[in-house]
Amino acid sequence: MLRPASFAAARWIEPGRDARAIHGPVTATQIAEAGGAPLDVQAMLDWARGTGGPALRAMTFHERAKMLKALAGYIASRKEELYALNPLTGATRRDGAVDIEGGIGTMMVMAGKGRREMPDGLVYIDGEPEILSKSGGFVGQHICVPMQGVAVHINAFNFPVWGMLEKLAPTLLAGMPAIVKPATQTCYLTEACFRMIIESGLVPEGAVQLVIGSLGDMLDRLGAQDVVSFTGSADTALMLRANPALMRNSVRFHSEQDSLNATILGPDAVPGTGEFDAFLKEAANEITTKAGQKCTAIRRIIVPQALLGEVRDALMGRLDGLTIGDPAAEGVRMGALASAEQKADVLARIAALSGETKRLTGDPASPALTGAGPEGAFLAPTLLQCDDPDAARAVHEIEAFGPVSTLMPYRDLAHASQLANRGGGSLVASLVTADPSVARAVALDSAAWHGRLYIVGGANAKEATGHGAPMPHMVHGGPGRAGGGEELGGIRGVLHYMQRTAVQGSPDVIAAITGQWMPGATEIEGPAHPFQRTFREIAIGETLHTKAREVTLEDIEHFAHFTGDTFYAHMDEEAAKANPFFPGRVAHGYLLLSFAAGLFVQPDPGPVLANTGLNGLSFQKPVSPGDSIAVRLVCARKTQRTDTYGEVAWNVTLTNQNGEQVAQYELLTMVSYDR
Repeated sequence: MLRPASFAAARWIEPGRDARAIHGPVTATQIAEAGGAPLDVQAMLDWARGTGGPALRAMTFHERAKMLKALAGYIASRKEELYALNPLTGATRRDGAVDIEGGIGTMMVMAGKGRREMPDGLVYIDGEPEILSKSGGFVGQHICVPMQGVAVHINAFNFPVWGMLEKLAPTLLAGMPAIVKPATQTCYLTEACFRMIIESGLVPEGAVQLVIGSLGDMLDRLGAQDVVSFTGSADTALMLRANPALMRNSVRFHSEQDSLNATILGPDAVPGTGEFDAFLKEAANEITTKAGQKCTAIRRIIVPQALLGEVRDALMGRLDGLTIGDPAAEGVRMGALASAEQKADVLARIAALSGETKRLTGDPASPALTGAGPEGAFLAPTLLQCDDPDAARAVHEIEAFGPVSTLMPYRDLAHASQLANRGGGSLVASLVTADPSVARAVALDSAAWHGRLYIVGGANAKEATGHGAPMPHMVHGGPGRAGGGEELGGIRGVLHYMQRTAVQGSPDVIAAITGQWMPGATEIEGPAHPFQRTFREIAIGETLHTKAREVTLEDIEHFAHFTGDTFYAHMDEEAAKANPFFPGRVAHGYLLLSFAAGLFVQPDPGPVLANTGLNGLSFQKPVSPGDSIAVRLVCARKTQRTDTYGEVAWNVTLTNQNGEQVAQYELLTMVSYDR
């Protein structure tokens, strides 16, 4: 008997006398008891806000990212313990991999993005500075900082591991503590993974807590610095949104809800093409993976009228004979639904769809089973057909959250998009086509109604990620019925747990707040050439001003012949003068960059290891023969990359003999910590 415990204010709290019995979906026997013990909700909130939050906010983004990477590695080292529990949820090992490996992978990706795309500091800079005064002495900058409350994560039953980790990763990376509330039916698997997080010793005290069972009145106690992130049904989301405290205090509420996702077969994807085969494989896979219990599963299959019969027959052939039964048994491809209650709900929704559809497969309630008896929560894959989707309403409004999908015909591409959009907003819609013009037409007609458009052809089907696979790099959410929220999406997901603030002040003030130098801020003269100083020694704002160098006509012609760049603006005086941008022959931009490097580079061996690139290069004013250029090199920011070296970003500006800026860019160098 499993007895998953809550972790509240540093204490594990076992199930109480009013614990709920959890019956397994495979045998219908009791496998666990959960909840039923009173929790000190205010103590949990206080521990998160007063202990976990400050500890996380004291860490830089890179320190939090390293923590996530180490945590993902620790969970991965113990993942077989999670796989051992996975069959109890009704899922096969293949389904469990989506949950377990997917959660670990998501955490790894977010850790990598935190290291690559966020600063090694405490403030995230959003966009470029805005110059708010004529002289540049008063500027504005948008910044993002961690919210100072707690994030309450309310998760669904179908992904007990991924659902927790995909929310925790951006939350912790943002610097915000979290309280995790999993669905009770599969909470024992969430709790097993959560115990690993605590036992790893990698997260600060108060950074994470777990509620098994009811949240009690926790939502009533949330305020303006708190966040609620929910995954589940639209009805539950509506109930939660209506909480007076959430509305009164403008508590952020992110919702990822069920939706009637659609897939469209392009008119070019006829039988015999790779696209047609890819479409059938994807549709069948989405009906059966996790027994159809995925918020991204395909619920409506939209195909050209002329191909309806061929798609129907081919898809029924793929579903026929699928091995269903005990997910731990050899050869089983589809397990059980999460519970008997879930099975009853799906059957009721199939019945509600029957007035507009006909069933193409056998009786869903009586599948042939392998290694299991009829008492389990098993359903056969159910393919329905709606011949008049324009007149239908239920197929566009009722979701059977199981292995159920409805096939329907379309007349033309505009009609196909119209049918997909009638779902009222979805997490994902897919299109299978090899024709970019078809993809463009569907995207323009339907992107507004879907959080993600998954477009694939036969050529890239094998490497594509899959219709129903939310990737941590891309937004997971959708408009309307799908909840209107966005999760993941790389750093976008992190910003959900941060406050964007417009800061206005002098360049020095902005530089002090952000930890990065900006034009107009104080420059520092270092004791030696900056390329002879280590990563630790270089200071933000440290500046080198070079001597000037004249650019001659001979330099321009030599560079042109040496590189092969004999563009007329460099070689033909009359043609150059006819150009509205040039006064006559001018120096190559890349010649100026080369001369700039020659002016600021210190050639002796030292801490600088490599030049790894430049960003934001722009040329503001042409340089004519006889002009001279000088360079200002300023350390704008520093980013730790490994234990032995870091990245230094230099602001480089080139000016002419009149002090006019002619070019600007950001130079990146890798610099050793030690000599």
